[in-house]
Amino acid sequence: MRQIFLDTETTGLSAEGGDRIIEIGCVEMFNRKLTGNNLHVYLNPERDSHEDALRVHGITNEFLKDKPKFAQVVDQFLAYIAGAEIIIHNAPFDIGFLNKELELQGRPRFTTFVDGITDTLVMAKEMFPGKRNSLDSLCDRLEVDNSGRTLHGALLDAELLADVYINMTRGQDALLMEVESEDPQTRTLEVVDLRLFKLPVIAASEQELVQHDELLAQLDKSSGGKTVWRNAAISVA
Repeated sequence: MRQIFLDTETTGLSAEGGDRIIEIGCVEMFNRKLTGNNLHVYLNPERDSHEDALRVHGITNEFLKDKPKFAQVVDQFLAYIAGAEIIIHNAPFDIGFLNKELELQGRPRFTTFVDGITDTLVMAKEMFPGKRNSLDSLCDRLEVDNSGRTLHGALLDAELLADVYINMTRGQDALLMEVESEDPQTRTLEVVDLRLFKLPVIAASEQELVQHDELLAQLDKSSGGKTVWRNAAISVA
C-alpha cells in the first residue's frame, strides 16, 4: 500500500478569497515503511502572504519571488501522488487549496487523481475525544519529537504527521499478513488485510459443553479444590 503524507503552507486562510499555496511537502510510505522518496517544492503565489500567515510559516515574499509557479510543477506533483492514499491533518483545508490551484490550471479536482484521503484530525478526535488534537498536541501525546518545529513548514509537518500516524495505527500491524509467491523467479509480496475477512464463530455443542464441565470437575478434584477458576469464583463471590 502506497501512502503519502501531505501538507501545504499558504498565503492565508481563504482559497476562494484569492489565497494561494506557497509550499507543498509530501512524504512517501510503502507498506508502513518510509521510503525517502519525498516531494518538496516552494511556489511563487504571485501575491503577498498575510501578516498572520507569515508569522506562522515565516516564508517571506522575497524568498518566493524566484520560485516556480504551480503551473510549472503541476504535472510533477500529479504524477507523484497518482493512485496513492493521501493522509492529511485537517484535510478540508489543504484539499480546498489544491482544488483551487488545479481549477486555475483547468485540471480535475484533487480526489480524481488519488486512491483516497485519510484525515488524521478526524482519527484523532475519535481516539482522543475531548482533547486537543493539533499536530503539536499529538506529537506530545504520542512522544514524537517536534523540538525542531519553531515555525510551520510543509515538509517538516508531513514528516511529523507520518510519525504520528504510525504511532496512532501501531496496533494494526498484527492484522497484516504477507503472502509470498512459491516461484523464486517471480517472488512477490502481497499484503493481505485480515480485517477484510469476516471469521465465523462456531459455538460449542451441548455435548461438548457437558464434556468440558466434566473435565473441569476432574481437574478440580485431582487438585484438591485448588484450581485457579475455583479460587477466582470464591474471591468474586
